[in-house]
Amino acid sequence: MQKIIEKFERLRAEARLGGGPDRIEAQHARGKLTARECIEVLLDEGSFEELDMFVQHRCDEFGMGKKHIAGDGVVAGYGTINRRKVFVFAQDFTVFGGTMSESNTQKICKLMDMAMRTGAPVIGLNDSGGARIQEGVASLGGYGDIFQRNVMASGVIPQISAILGPCAGGAVYSPALTDFIMMVEENSYMFVTGPDVVKTVTHEDETAESLGGARIHSTKSGVAHFAFPNGMVLLTQLRRLLSFLPSNNRDKPPVVMTSDPPERQEHSLDYLIPDDPQKPYDMKELIDKVVDSHDFMEVHGGYAKNIIIGFGRMDGATVGIVANQPIVLAGCLDIDSSIKAARFVRFCDCFGIPIVTFVDVPGFMPGKTQELGGIIRHGAKLLYAYAECTVPKITVITRKAYGGAYDVMSSKHLRGDLNFAWPSAEIAVMGAKGASEIIFRSEINKAADPQALLKAKTDEYAERFANPFVAAQRGFLDDIIMPSSTRWRIIRGLKMLSDKQIDNPWKKHGNIPL
Repeated sequence: MQKIIEKFERLRAEARLGGGPDRIEAQHARGKLTARECIEVLLDEGSFEELDMFVQHRCDEFGMGKKHIAGDGVVAGYGTINRRKVFVFAQDFTVFGGTMSESNTQKICKLMDMAMRTGAPVIGLNDSGGARIQEGVASLGGYGDIFQRNVMASGVIPQISAILGPCAGGAVYSPALTDFIMMVEENSYMFVTGPDVVKTVTHEDETAESLGGARIHSTKSGVAHFAFPNGMVLLTQLRRLLSFLPSNNRDKPPVVMTSDPPERQEHSLDYLIPDDPQKPYDMKELIDKVVDSHDFMEVHGGYAKNIIIGFGRMDGATVGIVANQPIVLAGCLDIDSSIKAARFVRFCDCFGIPIVTFVDVPGFMPGKTQELGGIIRHGAKLLYAYAECTVPKITVITRKAYGGAYDVMSSKHLRGDLNFAWPSAEIAVMGAKGASEIIFRSEINKAADPQALLKAKTDEYAERFANPFVAAQRGFLDDIIMPSSTRWRIIRGLKMLSDKQIDNPWKKHGNIPL
C-alpha cells in the first residue's frame, strides 16, 4: 500500500509540473503565468478541486506515442470566487504548446456538462497553439464538441474567456461564442489565419499583434470586451466582473451591501446639460454619480465609444447600463454601436439583469458608408433586442431623443416600464432647425429675409416640440424628473419592478436580423 501511495504522490507531483521546470521558466520569461498559477490567482485560496489530472492523449502518430504528460495540456476543475462556485479550465502552454487533443477536449466537455447540471459559470483560460496537428480530425472533432456545448450553455450559465496567450485557427470560435472575452496587451492574440498564411494569400505583411492583438480586438474589431496590461490585472478584473453576474439564468445576481444611501441627491447633475444644445458633455459623469459608490464596470470601453455599456449597482443590486455618449459622434447610433449595445441588452435579458438606459441621441449616423454597411439591418438588432427584452427597463432621456433613434433606445413603445425625462429633454422627429427647413421651406424661400424667418420658425418649433411635455401629455413619458433625483427615482422604480412578470409569445426562437 505504501508503494502505491508513493507512486500516486509522484505522479501527482509530475502532473503539477506540466511541461517541466524549463518550460515553466520559459513561460515566465514571456511575462506569462502558468495555467496552475492563473487558477491560483483567480480562485479563492485553497478552493480549487482538480478533475482529470491524470488524463493522457491516445495518439500514436508522428512519435506521439513516446510523449505522454499527465493532464495533456489542460488543467480543469472547480472552485470558488468570492465563495461562489465556478468551473474553470486553463490551457497549459508548457505541455505540447497547450494544443487541443481529443483527450483534453473531452476534459473540457465534461467540465462544461457539469457546470450546466449544477448551474455555475464556466471560465476558460486560453493559451494554446490551436489544434494538435498530429491528431488530425480527432482534434477538430473535439473542437466541435466544445462549440456545441458553448451554444447550449449560452443564456443558461455565464461563460467568460480569458485570452492569456495565442488563440488561433478554429480555437477562436469557442471564445467567440462565450459572453465576454478578455485579452492581455502584447501577450495575447486571436486570429483565424496567422501572419504567414495572410502573407502567402494576400501578400500583406502583418504581425501577430497587428493582426489580432488585444488593442486591435478591443478597439477596432470589437471581438474583445476588455484589454488589460498583464495577466494579473486581467484575473483580478475577471473576479470583479463575475461579482455582477448571477450563477445561472434562474438565480439573481448577488446583492452587495452598500453604505451609499438610495435617496442620495446629486445636485451637480442639475447643471450637467450645457445651455448650448450643440455642446457635448460626458455621459460617464452621470453614470458615475447615480450608481452605488461610483462603481461602474464599463464593457467594451475602447470600441464604438459613442455608446456606453456596462454594469453597476443600484441599492446593492446589479443593473446593466446602456447610454449614448454625446462627446463621441454626438452620441449618434451607427453600425458598431448598435451591435455593441444589442448584444449587451440580450445578455442582460438572458440573466435577469434590469436595464437602465440614458438617452441623448440625435439619430442614426448618416452617410454612404453606414448605408452600404447595412445600418438598417444592424440598427434593427438593437431595436429587436430592446423589444424582445422582458427584464425591468427604466429609461431616462437627458437631452436629445430624435427620430427613429428615440424609439430604439428603450422607448415606451418597446415596452419600456418606466420612462423618465429631464426638463432639458427634446423629443422630436429631428432637430428644430432641420424640421423648420422642411416644414416651412416654401414660406422661407419666398421671404425677403430667409435667414431671419428660418430663425423665427426654428425658435417657434423648438418652443413647441423641443421639450418633454408633448411626450408626457401622450403618456410616452411616465414623469419629468429633476436630474438631481435620478438615482432615487431609478432605485424606487427598480424596487417596484422587482416582481415584474411578462412573457413573449411561445416560439422556438425569433429571427433577429443578424
